[in-house]
Amino acid sequence: MIVLLDDRKLKILAAVINEYIMTGEPVSSKTIASMPDIRVSPATIRNDMALLEQLGYLEQPHTSAGRIPTYSGYRLYIDRLMPECSLSDEDKQMLDDILDVDTPTADVLIENASRALAELTQCAAVAKNIAPKFSVITKVEVIPTGRRMYVLLMVTSSGDIKNKVCRLEFDLTNEQLDFFSSYMAENLQGVSIDELSDDTMEKLAAAMGTYMITLTPLIKGVCELAEGFRDNEVVVTGEKNLLARTDIDNDQIVNFFEHKNEVVKLLDDSFGDLQVVFGQNGDFVIENSSMIVSKIKKGGKTAGSLGVIGPMRLNYAKIIPYVEYLTQRITEMISDDEPAAFTEDFKVLPDFGGGNASGDNNERSPAENG
Repeated sequence: MIVLLDDRKLKILAAVINEYIMTGEPVSSKTIASMPDIRVSPATIRNDMALLEQLGYLEQPHTSAGRIPTYSGYRLYIDRLMPECSLSDEDKQMLDDILDVDTPTADVLIENASRALAELTQCAAVAKNIAPKFSVITKVEVIPTGRRMYVLLMVTSSGDIKNKVCRLEFDLTNEQLDFFSSYMAENLQGVSIDELSDDTMEKLAAAMGTYMITLTPLIKGVCELAEGFRDNEVVVTGEKNLLARTDIDNDQIVNFFEHKNEVVKLLDDSFGDLQVVFGQNGDFVIENSSMIVSKIKKGGKTAGSLGVIGPMRLNYAKIIPYVEYLTQRITEMISDDEPAAFTEDFKVLPDFGGGNASGDNNERSPAENG
């Protein structure tokens, strides 16, 4: 049987949840009856609270205690009953100042926003940044650093930089280094990080002709750098805030920290721009907890997530506007032009020592290089 809740019952449910969020104590009918905007008798309130309990929106932890919200109660509250709360101009200016950095890359913006959320909410902030994979490559360089040691440097259009040390079995000549740099500029400059697959790099290596054997280790290094930009690791900030809570099990919190990347699917599978998941019914790995998370967009696509993990008894009306504003501002700041389309028409450059399949070149063999 489906029971439709009238306005009075919804108002009582909202009052119970708001009171519980503030106090953390079970809420009695007497407490609700003392509220100025509740104008019904205590007996009516008791009956309504009993019905809300039967319907699964409230529960009574002890026989003589008041009621506390359930998972379903919080869900109904967030979807229909939560009071609207907007950020003040002062709050917005504070958050804008936090995001006002010299190098506004997605990494820096999300890191700063995570620290701010952890401090403002006294909970943990959770973030996943996949924005760099939507960037395009602007530069790939190889820098000799010692005998048979080389540093690969990759720079993207979003200003992100990654490097990797490569140890080769032989030293490269200046001619080989020049060829590699020019070859990378010719074939990778303007290419989307997201489209730089292992198969693509194998084709690039094969198209180098007789340079392939010598320079393939560097090609593999470039592929690993690109993979680093596509890394979907979840980063948690403010762990101590969660561990200091007495209403969440510490062992489960530690287990979450050890397996935090398991929430990637939760972050990726959300249907809306903002979602709230709870630590019940298998939704989340920490019981009696909740996670508020909002998407960061780039070019209309999801480029990351930012949110808050805390107890189920969160002040959702206050925290959700912070999360929404920060993700909206980061989205605005990283939404540049779409990356250039990738082409698979690989070319062998003709002017760098015979880098072609004919073998007519001046490249020394590995043995000759020592």
